Amino acid sequence: MRAALPSVGMVIVLLAQVSNMEVIKAAMSKGINKYVIIVYSDALSSLFFLFCSFLFHRSERPQLTFSILCSFFLLSVFGCSSQIFSFVGIQYSSPTLSTAMLNLIPAFTFVLAIIFRLEKLNWENKSSQAKSLGTFVSIGGAFVVTFYKGPPLIGELSHSGSPRRLLLSPQLSWILGGFFLAAEAFMSSAWYILQALILRKFATVLIIMFYLFFFNTILSTAFALVVVSEPSDWKLGLDIGLVAVLYSAVIGTGFRVGLCTWCLSRTGPLYVSMFKPLAIVFSIVMDVVIVGDAFFLGSLIGAMIIVAGFYAVMWGKSKEEKTTEDCGLGSVNSSREKVPLLQNRIEEN
Repeated sequence: MRAALPSVGMVIVLLAQVSNMEVIKAAMSKGINKYVIIVYSDALSSLFFLFCSFLFHRSERPQLTFSILCSFFLLSVFGCSSQIFSFVGIQYSSPTLSTAMLNLIPAFTFVLAIIFRLEKLNWENKSSQAKSLGTFVSIGGAFVVTFYKGPPLIGELSHSGSPRRLLLSPQLSWILGGFFLAAEAFMSSAWYILQALILRKFATVLIIMFYLFFFNTILSTAFALVVVSEPSDWKLGLDIGLVAVLYSAVIGTGFRVGLCTWCLSRTGPLYVSMFKPLAIVFSIVMDVVIVGDAFFLGSLIGAMIIVAGFYAVMWGKSKEEKTTEDCGLGSVNSSREKVPLLQNRIEEN
């Protein structure tokens, strides 16, 4: 049962992420500045984790060194850069390309995890083959969902609203947007890897989260002061803007990132990043149920491919853990068998 907790946790993380995006979209449609939402939500999250750190680690606090603080700051740089690259990339291209490029995160994380020796790759081992194949199959399914629509299966095809300018964007703008979105995917992968390395030295998740959002607040505020020119954009009333800030701070940022960090500490960066393509499936379901969009054949085919790749990775990971547990039990049993022999020799002497 405990082995399934990280999987359940990552599903909750994705649901929180998708629902947070829906709330932010609703706030942005009412004229709320997205960078202001990031600043306020990071500030509230830092205060929340500061309170939790004092509450749960009042008596025992791990020692903070200068190198660890620098690691926290670098982690925040990766996170803020990922957010900024995402918004700039969407501005130059489209949300369609943004969704597609995010599916590069599992591939980037897989390569970086091998480079930093956080994942073992043995092509003769079935578990490694399953994880590798499942990763790229899931990425392929995510691209199918994004680029192939097909005929609508549920609902009617609506021509209202903002048209997707996938083919109408200028070529240079499209290439520049793709560059920023690819950089976002790489920064997110680097965030997973650095987080895993930090957890090896400093395993107190609440304190990590506080410093992460503390530095995030400083960096996002500095960026927003340059980008946001209207002072009125910083004012929030009792409307969807305040709801978006509170929901993003509590659910979309604090709870989601904290739970994701806990799952990463229990499994690893590849396991966590592998759940990223499943966010497209949840997004499609929410768009059909809540927004009322049509459900297309391409979404069904892509979702089935994603699920197949996901289960391949899960099978490889479970087989790897089972092999590790069997080796551990074997070593324990062998050590127990050696103890009576040692005792007999001592008695004979």
